[in-house]
Amino acid sequence: MKRRKFLRTSAGVLAAPTILSTSVFGQAGRKSPSDRITLGLIGCGGQGTGDLRNLMNNDGVQALAVCDPDKSHREKVKGMVEKEYAKEKESGTFKGCDDYNDFRELCARDDIDAVIVATPDHWHALATLEALRHGKDVYCEKPITHLFAEGQAVYKEAEARKAVFQVGSQQRSDTRFRVAAEAVMNGLLGKITTVEVGLPTGKGTNADDKVAQPIPEGLDYDKWCGPSRLLPFNTERLHWNWRWCLDYGGGQLMDWIGHHNDIAHWGLEMDKSGPISVQAKGFTFPAKGIWDAPINYEVVSEYEGGTTVSISNRHTMGTKWIGENGWIYVTRGKIEASNKDWIIESKDRGPKKAYKSGSHHRNFLECVRSREACICPAETGHRSATPGHLGYVSQKLGGRLLKWDAAKEEVVGDAEADKLLKTVDYRGDLKLG
Repeated sequence: MKRRKFLRTSAGVLAAPTILSTSVFGQAGRKSPSDRITLGLIGCGGQGTGDLRNLMNNDGVQALAVCDPDKSHREKVKGMVEKEYAKEKESGTFKGCDDYNDFRELCARDDIDAVIVATPDHWHALATLEALRHGKDVYCEKPITHLFAEGQAVYKEAEARKAVFQVGSQQRSDTRFRVAAEAVMNGLLGKITTVEVGLPTGKGTNADDKVAQPIPEGLDYDKWCGPSRLLPFNTERLHWNWRWCLDYGGGQLMDWIGHHNDIAHWGLEMDKSGPISVQAKGFTFPAKGIWDAPINYEVVSEYEGGTTVSISNRHTMGTKWIGENGWIYVTRGKIEASNKDWIIESKDRGPKKAYKSGSHHRNFLECVRSREACICPAETGHRSATPGHLGYVSQKLGGRLLKWDAAKEEVVGDAEADKLLKTVDYRGDLKLG
C-alpha cells in the first residue's frame, strides 16, 4: 500500500548522565584532531545546517563531510564548514569537508564518529540505520521516522549497538518544559485527568501536478524521492513543503508531535510505554492542490489510570496537563500554572527529578564522550510519535477505535489495523532490514 493511500482518506524517569565540565571540550582553542568528535551531516536543508552549526560551536568537534541530493544545498554547507576551519586548513590540521550525493559513502567512512540525520522524514530511517550499522552515534531530527515500523527498527538497532542517540526534540533541554514535566511527575497536580496537546493547523495550496516542472540542475530527484513514490516534480513538494505531502512527511501532526506530545509523555512518565487506545476524530483534508496532509485533526488517546490525551490543532499550541489539584501549561517561551509555586525553578518539586540538560546539542556531545543516554534517546522519540502513527491508521479505517498493547507494540484484536500500522512499501530495491 502506497504511503498516500495508507495515510489519506476522504471521509520511569531516566537517570541523568555524567555531565562533563566545559574543560573536556577545551576552553582555550580547539582540541587536537585525535581528541575530537568528528561529524557527518546527511540532509543539508535549514534544520540540518542549524544542527551542524550548533554542534560545531562546541570545542572538541570537527565536521568532515556533508551529504544531500541537491548539489546547491550540500555545496553551501560545505562552504560554511570550510570557512569555519579555514585557519586549520592552512595549518594542515583540517583536510577539508567532503560532499556526497549518496549517504552510504559518508556512513562508510571510518574517520567519522557521529552522524546528523536531517533529511525529509521519509529518509530518516534508512539513513539512520546505515549510520548505526557502521558504528556511528546519531543525532536524528524528529519525528524519528516516517513510518511506525521504521521507528521500531531504529530504536532496536540503536539499543543493540549501544549507540548514543539523540532525537531532535529540543524542548526537553529547555528549563520551562523540564520544570512543567517534573511537577506532573511528582503528583503536584494530583491525578491527571486530561492533557491537551496543541499543534499547528495544516496547510493548503492551489499548486497542481498536471504538468511536471523541469527538475533543477544539480538535483538528483530520483535520489531525493528515495523509498517513496517518484511523483511529478513540483517545487511545492520540495524543500520545506515536503512536510505537507504524505509520501514524504506527516503533516503538522507528525511534524510537531515530537515536540509537544513528547513533553506530554515526559510528564506522564510514558517514555517507554504509551496509550491503551487511540482514535482519530475530525480530520479534514485540502479540497484541491498537491498537498494531502490533514488541515484539521484530533487524535484522542487513553492511558492507564483514566488519563485522556487529545492531540489537535484545535487546542492552544503547547502542552497542558489538567489534574484534580489544578493545571500546568507550557509552550515555547511561556509557562503558567494554577499554582505558581509549582513552576518556580528553584523550588523542590519532589523526589522525582527530570533529566536536566541545558543544551540539546551539547547533551549529545557530552553523551558521545560519556556513553550515557541522551535526554531524548531513540525509543523515547518513537514512543512520543506512536499516537500519531496510530491516529493515521484509525483515520484510514474510518475513525475506528484502536486498542493498543504498548508493551508488545500491537493493535489488540484488529489484525487489519496492525497490518496497516506496520506496512513498509519502499520503492525499488530499498529495504528496511
